[in-house]
Amino acid sequence: MKLPILPAYYYLDHFVEMLEFVQKTYGSILGDEHRAFIALFGELSRDAQCLLIRMVNRRGAIFNRSLFNYPEIKDIELAAAELTVAGHARALTEPDYPAFVACLPRDILMTGAQAAGRGDVRKSWSKPRFVDYYLTQIPFSVAAQHCGGHKFIALDGTRPIEFLLYLYFGKTDVDLKNFALRDLGILRTNRETSFNARFTDGDEAVASFYYSQILDRLDVKSEAVYRQAAIDVLGGPACGTDYAADLRSRAAHQAGLYFEKGDETALARQLYRAGSSPDCNERLARLLYSKGERVEAEELLQRMIDDPASDGEHLFATDFYARKFGGRRTGLYTELLRSGRAITVDDTHRGNPEAGVAGVLRREGARVFYAENVLWHSLFGLLFWDELFETTQLASGFDWVPHCLKDRSFRRLFASSIDAKLEAIECGNGLAIILRTIAARWGRPNGIFAWDHLQVEALRALLEGTDLAGISRIVRSMCDDFRSMKDGFPDLMVVRDGNASFMEIKAEGDVIRRNQLTRLRQLGAAGILAEIGRVDYRFDPEQDYVVVDIETTGAWSNGDRITEIGAAKVRNHEVVEEWHTLLNPQRSIPAKIVQLTGITNEMVRDAPVFAEVAESFMEFMGDGIFVAHNVNFDYGFIAYEYERLERRFRFPKLCTCAGMRRRYPGHKSYGLGKLCEIYGIELDNHHRALCDARASVHLLNLINRKRHEEVTQSAEAA
Repeated sequence: MKLPILPAYYYLDHFVEMLEFVQKTYGSILGDEHRAFIALFGELSRDAQCLLIRMVNRRGAIFNRSLFNYPEIKDIELAAAELTVAGHARALTEPDYPAFVACLPRDILMTGAQAAGRGDVRKSWSKPRFVDYYLTQIPFSVAAQHCGGHKFIALDGTRPIEFLLYLYFGKTDVDLKNFALRDLGILRTNRETSFNARFTDGDEAVASFYYSQILDRLDVKSEAVYRQAAIDVLGGPACGTDYAADLRSRAAHQAGLYFEKGDETALARQLYRAGSSPDCNERLARLLYSKGERVEAEELLQRMIDDPASDGEHLFATDFYARKFGGRRTGLYTELLRSGRAITVDDTHRGNPEAGVAGVLRREGARVFYAENVLWHSLFGLLFWDELFETTQLASGFDWVPHCLKDRSFRRLFASSIDAKLEAIECGNGLAIILRTIAARWGRPNGIFAWDHLQVEALRALLEGTDLAGISRIVRSMCDDFRSMKDGFPDLMVVRDGNASFMEIKAEGDVIRRNQLTRLRQLGAAGILAEIGRVDYRFDPEQDYVVVDIETTGAWSNGDRITEIGAAKVRNHEVVEEWHTLLNPQRSIPAKIVQLTGITNEMVRDAPVFAEVAESFMEFMGDGIFVAHNVNFDYGFIAYEYERLERRFRFPKLCTCAGMRRRYPGHKSYGLGKLCEIYGIELDNHHRALCDARASVHLLNLINRKRHEEVTQSAEAA
């Protein structure tokens, strides 16, 4: 796709668009310095405006004017002088020294040092060594004189600009480049025609901006940055809203972890107390206990238990208190993992244990849906669509999630309608609301769930097979604090005899995370069965293996097409079903391929195209493992055919060629024909799909018998 060409002054247009939006939307909370900047900016020449925006959009705060190459700016020097008079640019000063030498090339640093009479420098030095030498051995004034410091310009007085951008984007690390990405069609924006402010209170906006900047700086991992962050957190503005307090707590937690690791525990404690979030309280409790201050640790834990800020905090506090003060030796995490149901899954599913467990449960007669967070996000977004996306206006065209979910004001703003819809769920009318939303809003972009992943049948099974009061209780918690409830839900929803339950899948070596344990306990407390499934990897003879072979017009999956598919389903070493079809490749079959396979253009002229058999083959695969000789060839072709149809094809793979090499070493060739000759396998019609698939079944059985022997020997040894 050819991208559109942006006009010469596109970035100036974007900046003016941002200023107009902020003045209109946030006029009541702008301070004097912000209004002064907007007024002064309007008085600048267009060249000066453009140069200021160009520098704001670039990395760093100092720039070499001689490297500026902006053809739309007629006089760079005059524009720079105008910005200097306006207070937005200045000459370099001593504090700019580290940034100045860091941006100079090595040859300039070498010649500059020589010009300054420093004969002890060497051309072989690395750039970091040059920088360190300058900062420790050469004064700033000397370096500026001999390294072209007069050519440089530094940004100044940009705080009002940064604040205005923050009001618009809600982040400190986003700049005007997003506008260009929008105009180029690379970045999708919402189609709302009107918006409202993410901040309606000036103090909240200032405090949020203050602590967001601290968090942004903490991306630079240096002691100086962390020490300044600690000073700024402890001396920062008060937080009158949950959103600003959350930002302060995140900054306090990150800085506290740094000083805790450095054994500056007194400073870490100060920071954790300033944060007072569940994360900060947990670290403070652990720190107090580790330092032997058991009384204070116990008092803190009791406060967390009696008045927890979240279910996760309550979970940590009760578990830690029981282990450290109540005599229990193992934690809730370990106990829950040990109590989980053990499920034998074929080890070919390593890397995707959820799919392996889903297959086992389906063989037991259950319906299984991949649920995790998607199911609950869909339920929440569809149920409260009007409140989230009709009544609530978003903060800007680049926002997708309403700010009321970020600052935890959703419940307060829509208490009556939330209560009405929760009552509808409990009365059995929740599905009707969801279906009406789907019919009216299908495909409309939003920041809560993806329509592509919407499972209507899963939502129906949830609302028809689960305690409705329990669902209402979980959804109510999402209304209260969506941010803390947006993840950690179990992987699978399992439906047996119309009753739905949930299962979190854990393979050997996996740990259960705090949010996962919290969700399991929340579901259980709501009367919804939720458990852990512990995966026991081994050879499973009841697992379905689908042995596939294809014939094609050539070897290039992006250009060639399939002419024939043959497949045999194997269970417990026996073929239980076969699937076969010729395919019209919608292109001519080369003569050499006709000679190899015997499949002619006449044979496939009236055959179905792949789209006509795609559903049938997918149903044949079921929960099977895709097996082939040189499996990536066959799998790649079939996956690409589904990709053409905008469908996903994802199954575990097993290669009979690689499997034979591993378990039956020593052969000169591992081609299908040669192996069939060695092991006496019938291959009368080689290079026809079903014949080759049937031959590969015998190789699979040889491999699986070896796998079965390995498992048996391992069990006996144990």
